[in-house]
Amino acid sequence: MGIWMDHQDAHLIEWTTPPMETKKISSKFTYLAKHQSLNESERLMHNKEQHEQGDFYKHLGEEIKKHKEVVLFGPSDAKAELFNLLKADHGFSDIKFQIIPAGRMTDNQEHAFVREHFSKHIF
Repeated sequence: MGIWMDHQDAHLIEWTTPPMETKKISSKFTYLAKHQSLNESERLMHNKEQHEQGDFYKHLGEEIKKHKEVVLFGPSDAKAELFNLLKADHGFSDIKFQIIPAGRMTDNQEHAFVREHFSKHIF
């Protein structure tokens, strides 16, 4: 599976025969939630952000457990944060991960990236 991600969204793409489909998962910690929490207090905002980000990564981990090979790609440090969280959990020790920096992409570009990656790279 390939996962394009940033801190807000993740696009899960299974490497399958065409047509490839994208499942989208979003963090509940939106800009609006951040703005509202910040109005109450900065400490509250950081606590809420950490909780929501943890839920986002947990949800992604549940999807990742279904696969043997995963490439994480995207523009932010979120992919490395997720990987570091998962590698500390022995339930993910048999899954092969690769992390690749990438910019924003259209759905077609994401599909092409995943298709090319898995057709060229054998972990």
